[in-house]
Amino acid sequence: MTTTAPARTPWLALIGVGVIGGFLSGLFGVGGGVVMVPLLVALARFDQRRASALSLAAIIPAGIVGASGYLVNGQVNLPAAIALAAGAIPGALLGARLLRRIHLGLLRWMFIALLLLVALRMVLVVPERGAEIELEWWLLVILAGIGLLVGIASGLFGVGGGIIIVPVLVAGFGIGDLLAKGTSLTVIIASSAMGTVTNVRGGLVRLREALVVGVAASLLSLAGVACAFLLSPEVSAIAFAALLLLSAAQLAIRSLRGQGGRRRRKRGTTVSE
Repeated sequence: MTTTAPARTPWLALIGVGVIGGFLSGLFGVGGGVVMVPLLVALARFDQRRASALSLAAIIPAGIVGASGYLVNGQVNLPAAIALAAGAIPGALLGARLLRRIHLGLLRWMFIALLLLVALRMVLVVPERGAEIELEWWLLVILAGIGLLVGIASGLFGVGGGIIIVPVLVAGFGIGDLLAKGTSLTVIIASSAMGTVTNVRGGLVRLREALVVGVAASLLSLAGVACAFLLSPEVSAIAFAALLLLSAAQLAIRSLRGQGGRRRRKRGTTVSE
């Protein structure tokens, strides 16, 4: 009788994924999942759910380090971050529930179109570095509503909140790019922690793997923050637009694969009948 040896954990691949994801997290003020998830699937042979859960857990320490870097330089708007988080946390839980109940086909393509429009807006209108805004109470309420929509989108599509929060703050509120990135990372810490608690309870996260990716991501997060301060607003906007295009392409590929899988299942059912 032969026994199958358990698959070895690809530690070097996990470190590499953490390095790349952490750098991009600090550079753009995003969760890094848009890059870490496909890399975990391709290099570490994780399935989609396990990769998403690990990415979410690993971004917590990286987000803390990156947000601290922005905070020390005065590039975090705490009232805006609190308002966004207040909406994003319940929104993420709602999005996760809706994921099991609604058809995502048309909704996903609408979201892809939105990402493309935002990418175009980021390229055509360069943000003013250092721009701030006085947030009245009604603006904070609006931000909480935006946070709710961000959380729902994150739960539905598996896209990190920073992909939406940064362009909303820059294009919608006229906040400088660095301030938007620092505020976004602060929000991501809270939403990622909430999602990770749920994933740990569901057995989707192995803490040793999350620690390896998280430590690697944390070490490179400050390097990303430093590069964000060195890049001009023009270059930063173009680079962020490229990240949005990458995110849209991933969602489009996932949607097309899902449609192909459903067609094959239908053909199989027809043949069996």
